[in-house]
Formats: sequence, C-alpha cells, structure tokens
Amino acid sequence: MPNKQTILGIRALLPGIVLSAFISGLAVLAERLELRLTGGAWIEALVLAILIGAFARLLIRRPEAFDPGIAFSAKYFLEVAIVLLGAGVSASAIAGLGLPLIGAIAAVVAVALVASYGIGRGLGLSRRVALLVACGNSICGNSAIAATAPVIRADAQDVASSIAFTAVLGMVTVLLLPVLVPLLGLSATGYGVMAGMTVYAVPQVLAATAPVSALSIQIGTFVKLVRVLMLGPVVFVLSLAAGTAGGRRPALHRLVPWFILGFLVMLAARSFGLIDAGLAEAMSKAATVLTILSMAALGLGIDLRRVMRAGPRVTAAVVLSLGVLVVASYAMVLQLGLATA
Repeated sequence: MPNKQTILGIRALLPGIVLSAFISGLAVLAERLELRLTGGAWIEALVLAILIGAFARLLIRRPEAFDPGIAFSAKYFLEVAIVLLGAGVSASAIAGLGLPLIGAIAAVVAVALVASYGIGRGLGLSRRVALLVACGNSICGNSAIAATAPVIRADAQDVASSIAFTAVLGMVTVLLLPVLVPLLGLSATGYGVMAGMTVYAVPQVLAATAPVSALSIQIGTFVKLVRVLMLGPVVFVLSLAAGTAGGRRPALHRLVPWFILGFLVMLAARSFGLIDAGLAEAMSKAATVLTILSMAALGLGIDLRRVMRAGPRVTAAVVLSLGVLVVASYAMVLQLGLATA
C-alpha cells in the first residue's frame, strides 16, 4: 500500500494536473468552435492551450498551490508524448537528410552561441547572464539555462532574469513562425528544420509545426532533439573552462534526457516493423493529447507579471539573439537545399 508521504505527494500534484486538463479541454473546444465558425483552425489547440494557460495564471489568486502539478504536467506528460512521437517519425525522411543535417545543426548552434554571447556583452550584461542567454537561445531555452547555471555559478537572480523574457518570446515565436512558410516559400521539410532550430522548447516546436504538416512535425521534432543533444558538449566545455572556479557539472541525465533515448528507440522499433501502422496511429493520438495537456501547463507556468519585470537589456539581448538564430537557420535551410518543395 502507498505510504502517507506518497499520498500527500499525489494530493499536491492533483490541483495543477486538473487545472492543466481543464485548460487543455478549453483549448480543444476553442479549436472546434473555430472550425464551426470559420471552416478552419487558424490557431491550433496546441497554441491555444499555451495562450489560455498564460492568461489564466493571471486570474489565479494562489498559483503556488497549483505549481507542483503544473510543473509535473509540463515535464512528464511532455516527455512521454515525445517518446510516443518516435513511433510516427518517418525514418526514411530523416535518413535522406543524413549527416549534413546534423553537422549543420551543430554549426548553427555554435554560431548562435558566439553571436548571442557577443550581443549580451555588447549590451552590458554580465558574463554569467550573457552565457545563460546565449545557451538558452541557441540550444533549448529554460532547460539549457538550468543546466548551465550551476556550471558557471550563476545565482538565482541571474537565472530568473534570463528565463523571464525567454518564456514569452518563445510563445510569440510559435505564433509568428508559420507566417514564414508563405513569405519564404518554405517546403514542409524546410519549415520543420527552421522550427526545430529556432523555437526554444520541444512542446513549442510541436505547436509551431502542427498547423503546417505532419512531416514538419516529424522533422522539427528530430532537429530539436538533436539540438538539445548539443547541450552536453557545450556544458562539458563550460565546465572545463570553469576549472578551479568551482562550477559544478550537472548529472549525465541532465545532458542526455531519457526521453530522447526513448524517442530514438521508438523510431528504431517502427523502422524495423516492431510497431505496426495501427499501433503507431494510436500512439500518435495519445501523444497529441499529452502534448496539449503539457502545453496548457507550460502556459500556466508563464508568469506575465514576472516577465514584465525583466530588464530592457536582457530583453534586447534575447530578441536580437533570436533574430540571429532565425537568419542563421534560414541560411542553413538554403545551404541544404530544403527551402522549397
């Protein structure tokens, strides 16, 4: 039987999980209303969940009571969804891109890191904050900031100022990025690459690619996960640079998350015929449900008041760094010959 501590832990999670489920339900209903009124879903449920969640948080009087469940939903439901998505990824589409794509991802991450750090320092940010912004912008947003912070001995204020504006800018990117498809004449593959390279968080990649095509989702997810893997080498180099300065290296699981391995296992299982089409479709639907739920939690975790308190220099650094990343990513798509269908 579960002990008292386990029961108390579950009770602490329930309010946030239930609220996340309620927000995701509202997002699905809003999407269906769009379909009925306009004949098309102009804003997908994945994006609506983030938007509704972010504004709902402003109305919550005691958000701390919901925070444990919100954090749980945003993290674990998403990780399971990513693993399930692996069963639906077209290995042939990814194999066609091959090593040139992986090499290009590494090159763009390196360029973005150097450029973002230079922008931050040029705007007068401290070395630590400039590094946090650079890693967050170039690799995987808040996760990269959290993994980098102990290595460079960043304090809580440094981390908070780096994360604050990144959260909202990531949401804005999700809303605006699909506009690039008609403007730049991007193919589904090319857009998937750009989304995977420019959007901060994995759930945001799913939200940004869902309105375009299933292929964009697959390519964008793969590119984003490869980009996340760049965190390992970057943090390792930073830990060596910290040397005797007392920086702490994060645990291995922080550098290679379990869900990336799970995603690759599922991809391999589908490629070898261990998962049939019917099961893959069911897993894809389950992944969609979990993703909407996790993005509702992601929205609920965005404190707009805190974002408004972010310093103008940090804001400018994040915006300019993202601009550099978008340009570098588009150049990468052109170089790989993926810009048009």
